[in-house]
Amino acid sequence: MTNQVPKKEKRGATEGAIKVIILIATCALAFGALVMPDLLNQQTQMVAVGEVSSQEILAPYSVTFESRVLTDAARETAAAAVQAVYLPPDPDIARAQLEKLGNALYFITTVKNDSFSTPVQKVQDLKSLDDLRLTDAEYIDLIELDEQQWQAIGKEASRLLEVVLRESIRNNQLGTVKSNLPASVDYSFPSEQTKMIISIVSPYIVPTSLFSEEQTQAAREQAREDVEPITRQIMAGEVLIRRGEIVSQGDLESLNAFGLGEPTDRAAILLSNGAIVVVAGLVVFLYYRRNRKQTFNQIKSILMIALFFLIFLYLAKFLVMDRTILPYLFPIAAFGLTLAIVFNLEFGIFMTLIMVSLTVFGHTRSTELAVFYLLPTIAGMLVLGRGRRVSAFLFSSVVIGFFSAVVIVAFRLGDTNTDWIGIATLIGAGLFNGVASGTFALLLQNILAFVLDEPTALQLMDISRPDHPLLQHILTNAPGTYQHSLQVSNLAEQAADAIGADRLLVRVGALYHDAGKAENPTFFVENQVRDKVDSHDNEDPTVAASTIIRHVNDGVALAKKYRLPSRVIDFMREHHGSNITRYQYNQALQLVEGDEDVDIKDFVYPGPSPRSKETALLMLADGTEARARANTPRSDDEILEVIDSVFEVVQGSGQLDNTDLTLRDLQTIKRSFFNTLKQSYHPRIKYPETPKKAAKSSATEVSQSSSSS
Repeated sequence: MTNQVPKKEKRGATEGAIKVIILIATCALAFGALVMPDLLNQQTQMVAVGEVSSQEILAPYSVTFESRVLTDAARETAAAAVQAVYLPPDPDIARAQLEKLGNALYFITTVKNDSFSTPVQKVQDLKSLDDLRLTDAEYIDLIELDEQQWQAIGKEASRLLEVVLRESIRNNQLGTVKSNLPASVDYSFPSEQTKMIISIVSPYIVPTSLFSEEQTQAAREQAREDVEPITRQIMAGEVLIRRGEIVSQGDLESLNAFGLGEPTDRAAILLSNGAIVVVAGLVVFLYYRRNRKQTFNQIKSILMIALFFLIFLYLAKFLVMDRTILPYLFPIAAFGLTLAIVFNLEFGIFMTLIMVSLTVFGHTRSTELAVFYLLPTIAGMLVLGRGRRVSAFLFSSVVIGFFSAVVIVAFRLGDTNTDWIGIATLIGAGLFNGVASGTFALLLQNILAFVLDEPTALQLMDISRPDHPLLQHILTNAPGTYQHSLQVSNLAEQAADAIGADRLLVRVGALYHDAGKAENPTFFVENQVRDKVDSHDNEDPTVAASTIIRHVNDGVALAKKYRLPSRVIDFMREHHGSNITRYQYNQALQLVEGDEDVDIKDFVYPGPSPRSKETALLMLADGTEARARANTPRSDDEILEVIDSVFEVVQGSGQLDNTDLTLRDLQTIKRSFFNTLKQSYHPRIKYPETPKKAAKSSATEVSQSSSSS
């Protein structure tokens, strides 16, 4: 466990760094989208660093000047060549380490000589030493050493550490020093004791010569100062920059030497656009930091969203914004609609705000276009919802077109520069915008969902149809499992709606969660004949458990065969989490009369434990439905007892630790389960049997009535 935590933290730090790099790169590309159209439209020979020169520029006359660029580069090269400076060996470090070793040896001696402790207790005591890292076998060997052997080992360990620490040891030399320890141990010790001495001494070997940041920086600064300024001579007619080349700092310096640098108006363009991009980037960073557990915060999702964002931004800036009608035709709402469908409404609105802010920035009608893009898009998102039906996209298109027309009328009706023909043209463009936005959103959501493996509502609705091949496979081969899945889906879906989880995803995940049982249906109780239930008591518990557990991997294999989304496959993997098959495990314990020879790993599901509200809901619903089916509760108290027992087991085994379910959510789920089960297990009226004579008379009357008619 102690080794897994740092790995997890390291992985998290690496992912965080990658996300920041993606954000910075996206901001840089967005900045390019904002500034390049304006710069390309300027009729000037001036160039800037990073731009591509549109023509070849020659030196009008000869000049010699001090090159700041070349001088700085030479100074940085000289500074980089300076070796790191280390301080002389510090004897206080060696004394401190020798004292630590002495204390450890004294503690080991005390533990060894403790006549009241058992060998097991002595091993546990020795393991409490943080700096003592031995195997279990070495701990036992250490305890079993006689006093003379131990005194010799302790004396040799102290001598060895003192000899090693007298030398200058740098941080990058620790590995070499430790690897050379065997050669420094007295050869009179056998190999086993030599290894023990090295294991005891190694943790106390630390650097004695420390890196000096101050002296290193001073040496580098001195190296920079020793570099003389470099002069550069340019002859008349020499090529300063060639056509098609990217302008470097050195090229710009050459141009500035002849007064051919950047014009002053470009600075304002760069600063203003840079400021808006930085602000937008910071807002996005804060938003993502606030929503760390959302699906859009995964690296793959961030890359796709960034690409999606940049495509829309570049199309708007290069092809749309300098036109009269095209800005009103551009279906920017498709961007927000797609994100709202694939991820969620809040994220779609947020990214639409960022997109619109950068798109209209600097435009002459920025306020009008901002309202034109924002309000219809938000209205379309609210109407579309999760986009469960194609008709929802059509209705959303109508709403976007209507709101677009209203915004145009609001801004242009009192505008003296726009006549009625112009207003009618813009209204037509707004209506087309609505149709195009809905159409593109329908297309793009499938593309984005396919690449990110994030199922859309339309896809979930499609695979939840009873005629889906995999559902038909389950129904045909394992009808009991199919009915169980229906009950679980009903139970989980109601609870998902109560706590605000994705009820459609929960329903679909519940329908498929036990698909693997269809590969071996008769092994599971729900698919067996009522009077011939086989609990597999005569089988080896390990074999039975393996067969039961295998339904998880079988289900995953079937899901991949039928190309179900990964979010649905997660329900198959996580609905048992890392629980154990308790029935078979208890059988195994009874057979050996104890748990010494029973490997619990043979009875553990592959997991992982639930990582979302939805999969956690399924685990709770699956356990509750199975327990209720087995116990058939007949009263409210019995139903509550079934629910509480399942929740107690799931929470007690830590299966919900990786979800963000709150205590309030759990109480809401319990109430939902209770209400659903109460309706399923209500008492029924037992109808009295009809006497045979009355039944025969009734049948005769019915027959006569039929013949007469």
